[in-house]
Amino acid sequence: MTAAAELLIVEDEPKIAAAMRDWLAAAGYAIRLSDSGDGVVEAVRAQPPDLLLLDVMLPGEDGLSICRRVREFSDLPIILVTARVEEIDRLLGLDLGADDYVCKPFSLRELGARVRALLRRTRPAARPPADGDDGIVLDTDRFEVRIGGRALALTPVEFRLLRRLMEKPGKVYSRGQLLDASYEDHRVVSDRTVDSHIRNLRRKFGEIGRDPIASVYGVGFRFEIGRDE
Repeated sequence: MTAAAELLIVEDEPKIAAAMRDWLAAAGYAIRLSDSGDGVVEAVRAQPPDLLLLDVMLPGEDGLSICRRVREFSDLPIILVTARVEEIDRLLGLDLGADDYVCKPFSLRELGARVRALLRRTRPAARPPADGDDGIVLDTDRFEVRIGGRALALTPVEFRLLRRLMEKPGKVYSRGQLLDASYEDHRVVSDRTVDSHIRNLRRKFGEIGRDPIASVYGVGFRFEIGRDE
């Protein structure tokens, strides 16, 4: 099982930052947020993310300076986000080591696609399950789940729900958290919709003698490694 990629978003406009956070978290990424350039380089050095989404115009240290300084010690993927569309800024940003540019206003779908593409190129491929792993492999490109080489047919919503549960085995996720991860269009549905998806997942796992999803009464659900029927 591959851990969720962690993204550090540095953006000082609250509405944009919240939209980016919500969309990318729903896509299965772990998110850290900062609304100032000050301290970002030190945070990256102390706890490197898998990808840095960096606004150019920031209070404190600006994004181009941060990009240049990070490149002195790290090759982590960097996407610059800016409303400054002049060609000189684009060239300067890329010369400083940025991997990609997104210009405001941008669509969240496009941003998600660029993040996925960049991580696919730069993040190490998932290793096969080793002895002692639970043997469940999520293929996010194909929306497939394989267990011992056998494919498990899931709907996209079921896949996203299972992916969120498997990010942190043992962690209890509320129905609201699972809904946020399951529906990328953020449609309004009842919390009890999760129960229906969980029942379907358990039925499908049950067909191969597995039962990795546990209910926590009054709270939500968790994924348990090694749990069988």
